[in-house]
Amino acid sequence: MKAELKQQAIELRKQGRTYSEIMEVIPVARSTVSDWLHSVGLSKKQKQRITLKKLASIKKGGLARKNQRLSITKEIFSAAKKDIKSISQGELWFIGIVLYWAEGSKQRETTVSQGVVFSNSDPRMIKIFLKWLKDCAKVSNENIKLEITIHENYKKRVNKVIQYWSQITGVFKGKFDKIYYKKHNIKSLRKNQGDNYYGQLRIVVRKSTNLNRKIAGWIEGICQKCGVV
Repeated sequence: MKAELKQQAIELRKQGRTYSEIMEVIPVARSTVSDWLHSVGLSKKQKQRITLKKLASIKKGGLARKNQRLSITKEIFSAAKKDIKSISQGELWFIGIVLYWAEGSKQRETTVSQGVVFSNSDPRMIKIFLKWLKDCAKVSNENIKLEITIHENYKKRVNKVIQYWSQITGVFKGKFDKIYYKKHNIKSLRKNQGDNYYGQLRIVVRKSTNLNRKIAGWIEGICQKCGVV
């Protein structure tokens, strides 16, 4: 019986079958199959078929792992999103301060009159900071200037860029104060390229030197209350 199985395995191998395919037909251990077939010669065509089957198996396994990762990511994301029940006015106030701490222009010894300037390319972050300015800092629309910075290689897309930020902010296209073009640096490896590149929006608040000083004080207060000195 065992001799018959071995002969069957040899015939299947000569057809260019992989070990896994042979084991589906003959229920023996992989080590047994390997022992039976180690001396079986294969033609170039048979070797090519086995190689292609192995590559297909690797690709299939990789795709399965990728889908599993995507499923886990989606599950974690959905569960984490539900952790945020609501955002109070006080919580929004803290969020805006921390955002500015990360992305805003701070006053230094050499720039004691620095006003509030916030720059970012993330449209949702821009929306949240604008909401913070209006709802928490009580800044009027008249005192908010919007400026755009884009790479000089994308001058041809400037109208699309303006339209994009106009839709994000709800500001009429003609109300953007300035467009800055960043010079090309051949040494830089830029990731933000292509049709999805919209540069960076700069929010400038007029007459906001004292607001910037307040934000600096709030940041210091947060540090102290967290025991960070």
